[in-house]
Amino acid sequence: MSRETMYVKHCMGVNGLEKIILRENRGFSAEVYLYGGQVTSWKNERGEELLFVSSKANFTPPRSLRGGIPICFPQFSNFGTLEHHGFARNKLWILDPNPPPFPTNSNSRAFVDLVLKNSEDDTKNWPHRYEFRLRIALGPTGDLMLTSRIRNTNKDGKSFTFTFAYHTYLYVTDISEVRIEGLETLDYLDSLKNRERFTEQGDAITFEGEVDKVYLSTPTKIAIIDHERKRTFEIRKDGLPDAVVWNPWDKKSKIISDLGDDEYKHMLCVQPACVEKAITLKPGEEWKGRQEISAVPSSYCSGQLDPRKVLFHH
Repeated sequence: MSRETMYVKHCMGVNGLEKIILRENRGFSAEVYLYGGQVTSWKNERGEELLFVSSKANFTPPRSLRGGIPICFPQFSNFGTLEHHGFARNKLWILDPNPPPFPTNSNSRAFVDLVLKNSEDDTKNWPHRYEFRLRIALGPTGDLMLTSRIRNTNKDGKSFTFTFAYHTYLYVTDISEVRIEGLETLDYLDSLKNRERFTEQGDAITFEGEVDKVYLSTPTKIAIIDHERKRTFEIRKDGLPDAVVWNPWDKKSKIISDLGDDEYKHMLCVQPACVEKAITLKPGEEWKGRQEISAVPSSYCSGQLDPRKVLFHH
């Protein structure tokens, strides 16, 4: 067995859908389904699941998978005319035969490169040619990194416009014991109030009811503190100015068919996104957006959220 197979393994998942398992030396792992180009699992060295996937998640195309990290493209929510959250999460991606060069200093051997290109199917609703390249990598210390590159390959000289989000579902022990740092004092659009604009008043964001907000001009680093587990998720992002925070709470959970009635207690979506100001690409132009998530013991993080001190591994 070569050393390479240790890091990346290709196999069958639920319902015979293909998946890739990424593993790092210390025992971190992640799973990626080619359907949706979607991360469905991310575990720490103790084998604890860090992402939320619904017990009722439907692994039957063309349904989307509830949980993990769905990719919202070319539309987030219904900011536009397409289906809710666009079509990328309902497509079969392929392994990228010629991935773009990535900086070699990322020193991760556990990664996979996927690609999605326009199909006849898309053009009915969204008449554009594109190449969407996605690299999913697991760093040596267990960080989960997603890098998206989207290129306009139109031959007719037309630009296209899109919105985007990494719809990240984090697993939390108890939503009422969770707080977010890094979004205080910012403006947000409240989707529960017709996307009206407000300014966040709290010192840190905590949860006692349904939340669906798009925070604007957010810092490159956001911390989600799970007090019960004494764990902090740090999300670092690049090229994604917005951050969507969502939890459906009890009433909405009962209406969502692929979510258990009480599962809202164990999930929180914090989504690096670009929704308020859509991205426009001319033919040949490329956009890049990335998120990196790490899970660290809580004592380490709180109060260290000065965005100027964030070091990005480019």
